[in-house]
Amino acid sequence: MTASFNWTALAVAITAVFIFWTLSSTTSSPFTRSFPRLRNKRICLLIAHPDDEAMFFAPTVLALTRPELGNHLKILCLSTGDADGLGPIRTKELQKSALALGVRSESDVFIVDDPARFPDGMANDWEEGAVAALLASAFAPDMAKNAKSGRAPTATIDVILTFDKFGISNHPNHRSLYHGAVNFLRAVMKDKHGFTCPVTLYTLTTTSIFRKYAGVLDAPLSMFLGVWSNISGGLMGSKKKDAAASGEGPARLLFVSSINEWLTAQSAMVSCHQSQMVWFRWGWITIGRYMTVNDLKREKV
Repeated sequence: MTASFNWTALAVAITAVFIFWTLSSTTSSPFTRSFPRLRNKRICLLIAHPDDEAMFFAPTVLALTRPELGNHLKILCLSTGDADGLGPIRTKELQKSALALGVRSESDVFIVDDPARFPDGMANDWEEGAVAALLASAFAPDMAKNAKSGRAPTATIDVILTFDKFGISNHPNHRSLYHGAVNFLRAVMKDKHGFTCPVTLYTLTTTSIFRKYAGVLDAPLSMFLGVWSNISGGLMGSKKKDAAASGEGPARLLFVSSINEWLTAQSAMVSCHQSQMVWFRWGWITIGRYMTVNDLKREKV
């Protein structure tokens, strides 16, 4: 009797979550409308391997590439993912996946093939100075000139999105991107007291292993935490206004995919990253919360 009741309660709870997800992840939902958005920004998604954009950042890419927001999102991948000798194949898979997720064109996908500096693999930490130097050459070509002249720092992008210092899966390549991006922004702002950094860094939050594999069941919790963060942030009115006035952007971003967007992310993995669809990735794309939910934190550098 008890066992029957528990299974029934579980079924009811899961059904309620799916109904909540369906209703609250639409653009007309009061939950979704309360989440901050980026508009009219030049955005770089900085990843380590082909498939990171789909396995970890699909909700973010799908949300920020909506035409009505006016953003221009580009992907910079620092390896071809050639640890198993599949670099050329994975390069094409990334380009195909990016288009499926809403990136404007293949020309907005940049893939670095430099195994001497950025070797693919769980045993390889990338030197943060090398990552920062690459970002500087790509996005702050006038950094040295501005440093000498005392002018305000400039950049060709407004936002960098990447992994946090834990790298979601604790992959050393992922963690290296965080440290490299922080190093880059510090270099941009060196001796620039009184100026605002021209680039805002957002990092994808690493969760507990329970939430990591909770799939869509994590969506309601993330939504309520996001709304609460906005409400509590509103109680700190002056700090919030100061951040907005400085052009830093929202302190947190939260993207929860609709069912159709989740299916698009699934397709980006299954149809585009065919070389990577080994048995355990079927589990990831089914119950991994990052296929549905992304919450990103603005880093203070």
